[in-house]
Amino acid sequence: MQRQARRDTAPELALRRELWRRGLRYRVDVAPIRGRRRADVVFTRAKVAVYVDGCFWHRCPLHATTPKTNQEWWTAKLDANVARDRATDENLSAAGWTVVRVWEHEEPTAAASRVEAAARAGGGRGGSPSQPREPRRR
Repeated sequence: MQRQARRDTAPELALRRELWRRGLRYRVDVAPIRGRRRADVVFTRAKVAVYVDGCFWHRCPLHATTPKTNQEWWTAKLDANVARDRATDENLSAAGWTVVRVWEHEEPTAAASRVEAAARAGGGRGGSPSQPREPRRR
C-alpha cells in the first residue's frame, strides 16, 4: 500500500488537464477543512472539493473486487475506506462545501463537466458564467 500514489495518478492528471483546458483554476492535494482528509482538486472560493476515487480502494459499484487472500482483512479495510469517504462527504457538506466524487474509470471530459458545473455554481475563481476564459494559444 505504500507504493500507491497518493496524488498525481493518471485519472487525476487527466481530469486536471481537462479542467485547466476549460479555464478553471484550482488547488491540488489540499484539505478543504481542518483535518487530515485532503481533496484531489479544490476550488476554495467556490467551496468545491473533488475526489478522484480508485475503483478498487473505494469499492466502485461497477468494478469493485475483494482479494481472495486475507479476505476478511481486505473486506474490513475497504469497508473502512468507504465509511471514511461518507464521513468526509458529511463533514464537508455540513461546513458548506460541495463534494464531487469521480471514479477513476470515468471519461475525463464527462467528469470535468460535472466538476465545472459545481465550480461555476459555487461562484468565485472557479470561473463565472459571465466571463468565460479563452484558452491560451501557443
